[in-house]
Amino acid sequence: MKLATYKDGSRDGQLVVVSRDLGQAHFATGTATRLQQVLDDWNFLSPQLNDLYVTLNHGKARHAFPFDPRQCMAPLPRAYRWAEGLADPSPAPTPADWAMVQGGSDDFLGPTDPAWFGAEAWGINVHAGLAVITGDVAMGASPDQALSGVRLLMLANRWCLRQLLDDEQARGRGPLQGLAAPAFSPVAITPDELGEAWRGGRVHGTLQAALNGRPLGPCETGAAMPAHFGQLIAHLTKTRQVRAGAVVGSGPLAKPDPARGGGLAFGDRVRVEMVGADGLSLFGAIDQTVVGPGMNLAEPDEATPAPSSASDAGAGPGGAPADTPDPGHDPA
Repeated sequence: MKLATYKDGSRDGQLVVVSRDLGQAHFATGTATRLQQVLDDWNFLSPQLNDLYVTLNHGKARHAFPFDPRQCMAPLPRAYRWAEGLADPSPAPTPADWAMVQGGSDDFLGPTDPAWFGAEAWGINVHAGLAVITGDVAMGASPDQALSGVRLLMLANRWCLRQLLDDEQARGRGPLQGLAAPAFSPVAITPDELGEAWRGGRVHGTLQAALNGRPLGPCETGAAMPAHFGQLIAHLTKTRQVRAGAVVGSGPLAKPDPARGGGLAFGDRVRVEMVGADGLSLFGAIDQTVVGPGMNLAEPDEATPAPSSASDAGAGPGGAPADTPDPGHDPA
Protein backbone atom coordinates (compact mmCIF):
# COMPACT_ATOMS: atom_id res chain seq x y z
CA MET A 1 0.00 0.00 0.00
CA LYS A 2 1.20 3.51 -0.81
CA LEU A 3 0.03 6.60 1.03
CA ALA A 4 0.63 10.32 0.61
CA THR A 5 -0.52 13.59 2.14
CA TYR A 6 -1.82 16.37 -0.09
CA LYS A 7 -1.53 20.06 0.74
CA ASP A 8 -4.85 21.56 1.78
CA GLY A 9 -3.78 24.60 3.79
CA SER A 10 -3.76 22.78 7.12
CA ARG A 11 -0.82 21.58 9.22
CA ASP A 12 -1.57 17.89 8.64
CA GLY A 13 -2.86 17.88 5.06
CA GLN A 14 -5.24 15.42 3.43
CA LEU A 15 -4.51 11.68 3.29
CA VAL A 16 -4.59 10.04 -0.14
CA VAL A 17 -4.04 6.48 -1.35
CA VAL A 18 -1.68 6.23 -4.33
CA SER A 19 -1.53 3.49 -6.96
CA ARG A 20 1.46 1.18 -7.18
CA ASP A 21 2.79 2.91 -10.32
CA LEU A 22 2.28 6.35 -8.73
CA GLY A 23 0.01 7.32 -11.60
CA GLN A 24 -3.34 7.67 -9.79
CA ALA A 25 -4.53 8.75 -6.35
CA HIS A 26 -7.75 8.78 -4.37
CA PHE A 27 -8.69 10.72 -1.26
CA ALA A 28 -9.00 8.47 1.79
CA THR A 29 -11.77 10.58 3.30
CA GLY A 30 -14.14 7.66 3.81
CA THR A 31 -11.61 6.04 6.16
CA ALA A 32 -9.39 8.79 7.55
CA THR A 33 -8.39 12.35 6.72
CA ARG A 34 -4.86 12.28 8.20
CA LEU A 35 -2.12 9.67 8.34
CA GLN A 36 -1.74 9.97 12.10
CA GLN A 37 -5.32 8.77 12.52
CA VAL A 38 -4.43 5.59 10.64
CA LEU A 39 -1.28 5.02 12.69
CA ASP A 40 -3.28 5.41 15.92
CA ASP A 41 -5.73 2.69 14.84
CA TRP A 42 -3.66 0.73 12.34
CA ASN A 43 -5.23 -2.71 12.68
CA PHE A 44 -8.72 -1.37 12.01
CA LEU A 45 -8.11 1.38 9.46
CA SER A 46 -5.22 0.11 7.33
CA PRO A 47 -7.22 -2.86 5.89
CA GLN A 48 -9.86 -0.39 4.72
CA LEU A 49 -7.22 1.71 2.99
CA ASN A 50 -5.73 -1.41 1.46
CA ASP A 51 -9.12 -2.28 -0.06
CA LEU A 52 -9.16 1.14 -1.71
CA TYR A 53 -5.55 0.58 -2.84
CA VAL A 54 -6.50 -2.67 -4.56
CA THR A 55 -9.49 -1.01 -6.24
CA LEU A 56 -7.28 1.87 -7.39
CA ASN A 57 -4.67 -0.49 -8.85
CA HIS A 58 -7.38 -2.27 -10.83
CA GLY A 59 -8.55 1.03 -12.30
CA LYS A 60 -11.99 0.75 -10.68
CA ALA A 61 -11.90 3.69 -8.23
CA ARG A 62 -14.61 6.06 -9.48
CA HIS A 63 -13.09 9.27 -8.13
CA ALA A 64 -9.42 8.63 -8.85
CA PHE A 65 -7.31 11.49 -10.17
CA PRO A 66 -3.73 11.83 -11.51
CA PHE A 67 -1.19 11.80 -8.70
CA ASP A 68 1.01 14.91 -8.53
CA PRO A 69 4.00 14.81 -6.14
CA ARG A 70 4.22 18.60 -6.27
CA GLN A 71 1.00 18.71 -4.26
CA CYS A 72 2.51 16.57 -1.50
CA MET A 73 3.56 17.43 1.99
CA ALA A 74 5.76 14.94 3.82
CA PRO A 75 3.66 11.75 4.23
CA LEU A 76 3.57 12.54 7.96
CA PRO A 77 3.93 16.35 8.01
CA ARG A 78 4.73 16.48 11.74
CA ALA A 79 5.56 13.64 14.07
CA TYR A 80 5.87 12.78 17.74
CA ARG A 81 9.55 11.91 17.28
CA TRP A 82 12.31 12.13 14.68
CA ALA A 83 15.52 10.27 15.38
CA GLU A 84 18.09 8.69 13.11
CA GLY A 85 21.14 6.52 13.18
CA LEU A 86 24.57 7.67 12.19
CA ALA A 87 25.40 5.39 9.28
CA ASP A 88 29.17 5.21 9.57
CA PRO A 89 29.85 1.50 9.17
CA SER A 90 32.42 -0.20 11.37
CA PRO A 91 33.76 -3.67 10.55
CA ALA A 92 31.53 -5.38 13.12
CA PRO A 93 29.09 -2.92 14.68
CA THR A 94 27.69 -3.77 18.09
CA PRO A 95 25.03 -1.96 20.17
CA ALA A 96 27.83 -0.06 21.89
CA ASP A 97 28.90 1.36 18.50
CA TRP A 98 25.49 2.66 17.50
CA ALA A 99 24.81 6.34 17.76
CA MET A 100 21.58 8.18 17.17
CA VAL A 101 20.62 11.83 17.04
CA GLN A 102 17.27 13.50 17.54
CA GLY A 103 16.03 16.44 15.55
CA GLY A 104 12.95 18.61 15.40
CA SER A 105 9.83 16.79 14.23
CA ASP A 106 7.22 19.53 14.27
CA ASP A 107 7.71 20.71 10.69
CA PHE A 108 8.97 18.31 8.03
CA LEU A 109 9.55 19.40 4.42
CA GLY A 110 7.60 18.01 1.50
CA PRO A 111 9.37 16.29 -1.40
CA THR A 112 9.49 19.36 -3.66
CA ASP A 113 9.51 22.10 -1.04
CA PRO A 114 12.42 24.52 -1.48
CA ALA A 115 15.17 24.07 1.13
CA TRP A 116 15.69 27.54 2.58
CA PHE A 117 18.84 28.49 4.49
CA GLY A 118 20.06 31.85 5.80
CA ALA A 119 23.57 31.67 4.33
CA GLU A 120 25.71 29.44 2.15
CA ALA A 121 28.41 29.84 4.81
CA TRP A 122 26.36 27.58 7.09
CA GLY A 123 27.87 24.65 5.17
CA ILE A 124 24.81 23.19 3.46
CA ASN A 125 25.07 19.42 2.96
CA VAL A 126 22.55 16.83 1.82
CA HIS A 127 22.43 13.40 3.47
CA ALA A 128 20.02 11.03 1.74
CA GLY A 129 18.71 7.84 3.28
CA LEU A 130 15.62 5.92 4.33
CA ALA A 131 13.20 6.20 7.21
CA VAL A 132 10.39 4.23 8.82
CA ILE A 133 7.20 5.34 10.54
CA THR A 134 6.34 3.21 13.57
CA GLY A 135 3.34 2.04 15.48
CA ASP A 136 3.51 1.75 19.27
CA VAL A 137 6.66 -0.03 20.47
CA ALA A 138 7.01 -0.96 24.16
CA MET A 139 9.91 0.10 26.34
CA GLY A 140 12.61 -2.54 26.39
CA ALA A 141 11.57 -4.12 23.09
CA SER A 142 13.95 -6.54 21.42
CA PRO A 143 15.11 -5.76 17.86
CA ASP A 144 12.65 -8.35 16.50
CA GLN A 145 9.79 -6.88 18.53
CA ALA A 146 10.76 -3.39 17.45
CA LEU A 147 10.88 -4.43 13.82
CA SER A 148 7.28 -5.63 14.02
CA GLY A 149 6.36 -2.05 14.87
CA VAL A 150 7.41 -0.75 11.43
CA ARG A 151 4.33 0.45 9.57
CA LEU A 152 5.64 2.45 6.62
CA LEU A 153 8.90 3.26 4.83
CA MET A 154 9.95 6.35 2.91
CA LEU A 155 12.97 8.19 1.56
CA ALA A 156 14.60 10.85 3.72
CA ASN A 157 16.76 13.83 2.84
CA ARG A 158 18.33 15.15 6.01
CA TRP A 159 19.80 18.61 5.56
CA CYS A 160 22.98 19.07 7.58
CA LEU A 161 24.54 22.49 8.14
CA ARG A 162 28.12 21.45 8.71
CA GLN A 163 29.56 24.80 9.86
CA LEU A 164 26.79 25.36 12.40
CA LEU A 165 27.10 21.75 13.55
CA ASP A 166 30.86 22.03 13.99
CA ASP A 167 30.43 25.27 15.93
CA GLU A 168 27.89 23.63 18.26
CA GLN A 169 30.08 20.60 18.86
CA ALA A 170 33.13 22.78 19.50
CA ARG A 171 31.20 24.47 22.31
CA GLY A 172 29.97 21.15 23.67
CA ARG A 173 26.40 21.86 22.58
CA GLY A 174 23.85 20.53 20.15
CA PRO A 175 23.30 19.22 17.67
CA LEU A 176 20.44 21.67 17.27
CA GLN A 177 20.81 24.40 14.66
CA GLY A 178 23.16 22.22 12.62
CA LEU A 179 20.38 19.74 11.80
CA ALA A 180 17.80 21.43 9.60
CA ALA A 181 14.31 20.12 8.85
CA PRO A 182 14.46 16.90 6.80
CA ALA A 183 12.41 16.25 3.69
CA PHE A 184 10.63 13.02 2.82
CA SER A 185 9.47 11.26 -0.33
CA PRO A 186 6.02 11.90 -1.80
CA VAL A 187 4.72 8.51 -0.67
CA ALA A 188 5.24 6.19 2.26
CA ILE A 189 4.85 2.48 1.54
CA THR A 190 4.09 -0.62 3.56
CA PRO A 191 6.98 -3.13 3.78
CA ASP A 192 5.16 -5.73 1.66
CA GLU A 193 5.50 -3.39 -1.36
CA LEU A 194 9.24 -4.14 -1.33
CA GLY A 195 8.93 -7.91 -1.54
CA GLU A 196 12.30 -9.64 -1.12
CA ALA A 197 14.03 -6.25 -0.98
CA TRP A 198 12.75 -5.90 2.61
CA ARG A 199 14.66 -8.40 4.72
CA GLY A 200 16.68 -8.36 7.90
CA GLY A 201 15.26 -4.98 8.86
CA ARG A 202 16.90 -3.32 5.86
CA VAL A 203 15.81 -2.18 2.40
CA HIS A 204 18.08 -3.87 -0.13
CA GLY A 205 18.14 -1.65 -3.18
CA THR A 206 19.97 1.16 -4.94
CA LEU A 207 19.47 4.71 -3.77
CA GLN A 208 19.95 7.16 -6.62
CA ALA A 209 20.97 10.67 -5.61
CA ALA A 210 21.96 13.48 -7.93
CA LEU A 211 23.20 17.04 -7.50
CA ASN A 212 22.35 19.37 -10.39
CA GLY A 213 21.68 16.33 -12.55
CA ARG A 214 25.04 14.71 -11.81
CA PRO A 215 24.85 11.42 -9.88
CA LEU A 216 26.47 11.37 -6.47
CA GLY A 217 27.03 7.67 -7.08
CA PRO A 218 24.59 4.81 -6.46
CA CYS A 219 24.33 3.56 -2.89
CA GLU A 220 23.42 -0.01 -2.00
CA THR A 221 21.24 0.67 1.00
CA GLY A 222 21.32 -2.76 2.62
CA ALA A 223 25.09 -2.81 2.96
CA ALA A 224 25.24 0.86 3.99
CA MET A 225 23.25 0.39 7.23
CA PRO A 226 25.40 -0.91 10.11
CA ALA A 227 22.33 -1.30 12.34
CA HIS A 228 18.97 -2.35 10.90
CA PHE A 229 15.72 -0.57 11.67
CA GLY A 230 14.69 -3.04 14.37
CA GLN A 231 17.96 -2.42 16.19
CA LEU A 232 17.64 1.35 15.88
CA ILE A 233 14.06 1.36 17.19
CA ALA A 234 15.01 -1.01 20.03
CA HIS A 235 17.86 1.35 20.91
CA LEU A 236 15.29 4.13 21.34
CA THR A 237 13.09 1.98 23.58
CA LYS A 238 15.75 1.22 26.18
CA THR A 239 14.37 3.89 28.51
CA ARG A 240 11.07 4.93 26.92
CA GLN A 241 8.11 3.81 24.88
CA VAL A 242 7.95 4.76 21.22
CA ARG A 243 4.51 5.91 20.21
CA ALA A 244 2.68 5.47 16.91
CA GLY A 245 3.82 8.16 14.52
CA ALA A 246 7.52 8.18 15.44
CA VAL A 247 9.88 8.54 12.48
CA VAL A 248 13.23 6.74 12.63
CA GLY A 249 15.85 7.37 9.97
CA SER A 250 18.66 5.18 8.73
CA GLY A 251 21.10 8.06 8.81
CA PRO A 252 22.96 9.29 5.72
CA LEU A 253 23.44 6.56 3.14
CA ALA A 254 24.33 8.82 0.20
CA LYS A 255 26.03 12.20 0.42
CA PRO A 256 28.36 14.38 -1.66
CA ASP A 257 32.01 13.35 -1.85
CA PRO A 258 34.02 15.48 0.64
CA ALA A 259 36.73 15.73 -2.02
CA ARG A 260 34.40 18.05 -3.96
CA GLY A 261 34.98 20.60 -1.21
CA GLY A 262 32.62 23.00 0.53
CA GLY A 263 28.88 22.73 0.78
CA LEU A 264 25.97 23.30 -1.55
CA ALA A 265 25.22 26.71 -3.04
CA PHE A 266 21.96 28.57 -3.50
CA GLY A 267 20.31 27.35 -6.67
CA ASP A 268 21.67 23.81 -6.39
CA ARG A 269 19.12 21.10 -7.03
CA VAL A 270 19.04 17.73 -5.28
CA ARG A 271 17.09 14.68 -6.44
CA VAL A 272 16.77 11.41 -4.51
CA GLU A 273 14.89 8.33 -5.75
CA MET A 274 14.80 4.54 -5.51
CA VAL A 275 13.57 2.29 -8.30
CA GLY A 276 12.20 -1.21 -7.78
CA ALA A 277 13.02 -4.38 -9.68
CA ASP A 278 10.13 -3.60 -12.05
CA GLY A 279 11.68 -0.27 -13.01
CA LEU A 280 9.03 1.79 -11.24
CA SER A 281 9.80 4.46 -8.68
CA LEU A 282 9.05 3.01 -5.24
CA PHE A 283 8.52 6.18 -3.22
CA GLY A 284 8.49 8.92 -5.83
CA ALA A 285 11.37 11.39 -5.88
CA ILE A 286 12.58 14.02 -3.46
CA ASP A 287 13.40 16.95 -5.75
CA GLN A 288 14.47 20.12 -3.95
CA THR A 289 16.24 23.35 -4.76
CA VAL A 290 18.46 25.14 -2.23
CA VAL A 291 17.34 28.73 -1.75
CA GLY A 292 18.29 31.65 0.44
CA PRO A 293 17.44 35.26 1.32
CA GLY A 294 15.89 37.18 -1.53
CA MET A 295 15.36 34.14 -3.73
CA ASN A 296 12.11 32.92 -5.22
CA LEU A 297 10.65 30.14 -3.09
CA ALA A 298 9.08 28.41 -6.09
CA GLU A 299 9.36 24.65 -6.45
CA PRO A 300 11.77 23.12 -9.02
CA ASP A 301 11.46 24.81 -12.42
CA GLU A 302 8.76 23.07 -14.42
CA ALA A 303 10.35 24.31 -17.64
CA THR A 304 13.43 22.17 -16.99
CA PRO A 305 12.00 18.98 -15.51
CA ALA A 306 14.12 16.38 -13.80
CA PRO A 307 14.56 13.02 -15.54
CA SER A 308 11.14 11.46 -16.07
CA SER A 309 9.86 8.78 -13.69
CA ALA A 310 6.56 7.30 -12.68
CA SER A 311 6.34 9.92 -9.94
CA ASP A 312 6.06 12.69 -12.55
CA ALA A 313 2.89 11.31 -14.15
CA GLY A 314 -0.49 12.97 -14.19
CA ALA A 315 0.14 16.64 -13.45
CA GLY A 316 -2.29 19.12 -14.89
CA PRO A 317 -1.39 22.60 -16.13
CA GLY A 318 0.32 24.81 -13.57
CA GLY A 319 1.33 21.91 -11.36
CA ALA A 320 -2.16 21.07 -10.11
CA PRO A 321 -3.64 17.59 -10.47
CA ALA A 322 -5.94 17.35 -13.45
CA ASP A 323 -9.61 17.06 -12.50
CA THR A 324 -8.85 16.74 -8.79
CA PRO A 325 -12.13 16.11 -6.95
CA ASP A 326 -13.30 17.73 -3.77
CA PRO A 327 -11.72 15.80 -0.85
CA GLY A 328 -14.93 16.07 1.09
CA HIS A 329 -16.66 13.20 -0.70
CA ASP A 330 -16.69 9.60 0.40
CA PRO A 331 -14.47 7.43 -1.81
CA ALA A 332 -16.04 4.71 -3.88
